[in-house]
Amino acid sequence: MTGSSDRGWEHFPHDADIGIRGWGPTRESAFEETANAMTAAITTQPVEGAETVIISCAAPDPELLLVAWLNALIYEMASRSMLFGAFSVGIADGTLTAEARGEPIDVARHKPAVEVKGATFTMLNVARRADGLWRAQCVIDV
Repeated sequence: MTGSSDRGWEHFPHDADIGIRGWGPTRESAFEETANAMTAAITTQPVEGAETVIISCAAPDPELLLVAWLNALIYEMASRSMLFGAFSVGIADGTLTAEARGEPIDVARHKPAVEVKGATFTMLNVARRADGLWRAQCVIDV
């Protein structure tokens, strides 16, 4: 788990896969932190933001948009052989546009622990908490 009380991420237990959760003062920051949680499931090593990739996706509701966002990141990681360690997300009218900053995977340095196959609908939730912060979570298939 990492972050301050108003922004951060964590993993949560799931029988066969990994639960990821992010939170922040905006829905966008919660999505950014959930992406950080996914990266942390892959590697505990720092990921440098040397290259920027623009990602865009759309969905009819926030939960489906979270799954689309994470699956778009997974696609970009696989097709570009990259890891991402910094994210800037904007959301308007059901469309997410983001910058993901990262670098090519260096197996010796990053020591990847798992390969993420996809974001799932298991425990999927995007909501504003009682304290006003946004939370975004789901289980990733590894």
